[in-house]
Amino acid sequence: MPTREAKKRRLTDDQVKFLEHNFGKEKKLESGRKLHLAMELGLDPKQVAVWFQNRRARWKNKQMEEDYMKLKSRHDTAVVEKCHLENEVLKLKKRLEEAEEEIRRLSVGSGGSPSSSFSYNGVEGEAELMYMSEYSYNGFMGWGSFYGV
Repeated sequence: MPTREAKKRRLTDDQVKFLEHNFGKEKKLESGRKLHLAMELGLDPKQVAVWFQNRRARWKNKQMEEDYMKLKSRHDTAVVEKCHLENEVLKLKKRLEEAEEEIRRLSVGSGGSPSSSFSYNGVEGEAELMYMSEYSYNGFMGWGSFYGV
């Protein structure tokens, strides 16, 4: 009884190149095409069918590996971007805390709570926003002197 190794026929380099070329054209193998390729190569149609089946499996695995690597790269990029954004949020929170502390410090120094009023100061045609505490200016008298009235 012949062993499996003795039964197995190896393909020549030319046969493999020919099959690879045909696989590149179309991944699926229909019976008419299988018979045609088998006749051209002098192989059994079953051997051609098995070669195509194995080649499709290897091709599919390679595609999955490539897709995985693309997704992994995108994921890694997203993780790095997330870290950058988290750091930016921490910096902004710190700046907000510092600004709130400055507002508290200024409100304690002016004797009251800060007002949320802002004024437009048109100096040399440029717009500036200035924070004005309602306790820093004595009502309309302070506002009038601010606007030069």
